[in-house]
Amino acid sequence: MIDSFRTPDRTFVLRWAWASLVANTFIIVTGAVVRLTASGLGCPTWPKCTAESFVPHSRLGIHGVIEFGNRMITYVLVVVAVATLIAIWRWAGTSRGLRRLAMALALGIPLQGVIGGITVLTDLNPWIVALHLLLSLALVSGSVLLIVRVADIGSTSVVPWAARLVFAIYAVTWVVLYLGTVVTGSGPHAGDLNAPRNGIDPQLMSHVHAAAVYLLVALTLVALWSLRGTGSPYRWALALLGVLVAQGAIGFIQYWTGLPIALVALHLLVASLLVAVTTRLLLAVRHT
Repeated sequence: MIDSFRTPDRTFVLRWAWASLVANTFIIVTGAVVRLTASGLGCPTWPKCTAESFVPHSRLGIHGVIEFGNRMITYVLVVVAVATLIAIWRWAGTSRGLRRLAMALALGIPLQGVIGGITVLTDLNPWIVALHLLLSLALVSGSVLLIVRVADIGSTSVVPWAARLVFAIYAVTWVVLYLGTVVTGSGPHAGDLNAPRNGIDPQLMSHVHAAAVYLLVALTLVALWSLRGTGSPYRWALALLGVLVAQGAIGFIQYWTGLPIALVALHLLVASLLVAVTTRLLLAVRHT
């Protein structure tokens, strides 16, 4: 392993880039477990778990264990990010752009930790919690970009309006994700029984969120038509449609069944996949 870091090849660097994607996706799921089990204040302060200790004690119960466990996973992300950065920095095939991207992903981890701390110190303010999730999703998108650049995967020339359509899909995806966090901030899974809500009507926001999803599906269908015969872009647009159908089904089922914990966690996992696939579609096209 150490020798591989001394003279890394593309395969070695690519494995760490994939590890970055997996790790940033995994912490989204574990963060969801913290919120869905009402363990968001299991460690009631930050950076310590309690005013006296960095680790939870028995009085905090299972909630303290869950919250502290999620904090510990952040250190795993730090290790992965640093290892990825070192591998890219020492790789003979690296570039200034790759080094900057790896550095940005690495710096995103401690920034995420700080935002996580602020969420605890503000008693899980829903707007800060939303920022916490959106940054994790941005790191997922950045990890996909890193994988594509390390693997040196080319893009396909398409007509300008089709390329603009794909960019619109990427932008609307982030609108959908943001509206999803607003819905969450108005709903029952606050992360703690006493955590504040954003005060917005959850039923109304659910319909607004759904409308944005309908727009995203419509844009994706148009993209499928415009990208037919382009190979990779068409396949990624098709994959995106599949993810949207799955995510929409999960969303409707969880809405009509009272937001069961397992489905909400799955919804967040598929949201990470949505970001990854949309990013990959964006990187698959270029203007003619």
